[in-house]
Amino acid sequence: MNGSDPRGGPRPFSVPPSVADGARSRLGENWVGFVTTVRREVHRVLRIWPQTLLPPVITTSLYFIIFGPVLGNRIGEMEGFSYLQYVTPGLVMMAVLINSYQNVVSSLFGAKFQHHIEEMLVSPMSGQAILLGFAVGGVFRGLAIGAIVTMVSLLFVDLPVAHPLLTIAVAVLTSVAFAFGGFINAMVARNFDDISIVPTFVLTPLTMLGGVFYSVSLLGEPWRTVSYANPILYMVNAFRYGLLGESDIPIGIAFAVLLVFIVGFYAAAIRMLRRGVGMRS
Repeated sequence: MNGSDPRGGPRPFSVPPSVADGARSRLGENWVGFVTTVRREVHRVLRIWPQTLLPPVITTSLYFIIFGPVLGNRIGEMEGFSYLQYVTPGLVMMAVLINSYQNVVSSLFGAKFQHHIEEMLVSPMSGQAILLGFAVGGVFRGLAIGAIVTMVSLLFVDLPVAHPLLTIAVAVLTSVAFAFGGFINAMVARNFDDISIVPTFVLTPLTMLGGVFYSVSLLGEPWRTVSYANPILYMVNAFRYGLLGESDIPIGIAFAVLLVFIVGFYAAAIRMLRRGVGMRS
């Protein structure tokens, strides 16, 4: 019962101090755990930078050298841009999504392999704090490499950057989606071979067939229709629209696909984490 105040009216409901203190305590514990996880993940990326930051830059630089003076002049323009300009957004996006994915899958599986993930599972941290902590580390690596690759690309080609804010938004959302995907892969992986299956046999083919090196409008049927089932096609074209103002896909549909993957991967990861899938083996 709420009782009544001295003026005869009903006494307003109030949360008992113990309940409010408990909620604040849990929030504080989750925040500390989340920040600690993020700091550890960022430090890991920076500490082993020859393995995390340098190889993608070298690989992408080779792409620029090959598709610039070697093939670019022979292919000519595509959709009103030089070929090197046209493929640059795809190369940047390829680096962002692959490295966001690989950072989370390798870090979480390493935590499982070394058995210190159990410390996080028995701590007061919630599943959301654990997932977001690892994901932010993946997003940091993906965006850092994306920024470095973009700066390297400016040595080879001029980029107009038609829509700067949209470009950043697409890069962040794509990085978040694949960071969640990497978390799921790490949970179900049982050995080190399992964490390389998806990047090798799924991500790389989808990226190569996702409009990175060509316009989907050049494909004949049924391959053009089949290409629309490739989610990376939408991400690459959204990023290309942000940089060049050109896209084979309506930008609204591209963002819708991105959001569907983010929500779907997040919901699946949280559900699997709460059930302890692959974590207690």
